[in-house]
Parts: sequence; C-alpha cells; structure tokens
Amino acid sequence: MNDEEAPAPVDDDKAVPAVDLQEFLVHLAPIVTAFGGTIVSVSDAQAADMPITWRGAVVGYVQGSELHGALDRLVGVVEREAGHNLEEMNRSQKQAAVRRLDELGAFLLRGAVEDIAQMMGVSRVTLYSYLNAIRPRDRN
Repeated sequence: MNDEEAPAPVDDDKAVPAVDLQEFLVHLAPIVTAFGGTIVSVSDAQAADMPITWRGAVVGYVQGSELHGALDRLVGVVEREAGHNLEEMNRSQKQAAVRRLDELGAFLLRGAVEDIAQMMGVSRVTLYSYLNAIRPRDRN
C-alpha cells in the first residue's frame, strides 16, 4: 500500500463513509429531539417517517412525535433560544417569546393560550394583547 491514508470505513448498505455519517447523525440528533422526533434506522422506518438523506443516500429516518407534549416541546425550544424560562422573562422577552411561539404554530394547539399564559405568569388578556400586537389585522 502507498503513503495515502486508508479510506474511511463504509457502511456497506449505504455506501457512505461511516465516520462522516456518524458525525452527521450526532449533530442532527439534538435538533430532531428538540422537535420531539426520533432518528431510526432504515430497517425500522415506517411509512409516515421522513427520510434523512446524506450524500445522496437515505441513511435513516425521522419519526415524528405525536401531538401529546407538543406544546411543552415548543415552549422548550423557545426557552432554550431565549436562555430563560417563560416566567422569568421580562415583558419585552415575553412578547418576543409569543412571537416565536406563534411562528412555530404553538397557538394552533387547543388550549395553548391558557397554558402559555399560565407558564408566563400573565393573564389570557395580556397574552392576547401580545398576539394582537404581532398579528396583522384584517383591514377590510
């Protein structure tokens, strides 16, 4: 053998260097987990799962989560982004958090306004005022 480095090990059924693939999946896992999903192998995938493609090959699948716990996961994402839990935020931080939760679709979930208001330590009226300030009004 010459002085060239040996090629990285390859996961035979995917033809992707295993070292690169492992590093990719390690970096992807926290993102998938933050949104309530799970990474599963190709052999464990189900019809509704979303494929993970790496360098042209399907190397795994993301199993989405059920709606149960979705609001808590979305709040967790916003709290991690902000670096504070909802109740500890000041008014402007809470308004920014409401904007982000709205972008993530949190308020489409039944009972979200009441639950988020309670998590923030504000009234529903206050939370609705935050929502009204960020949502465009129908001018017709």
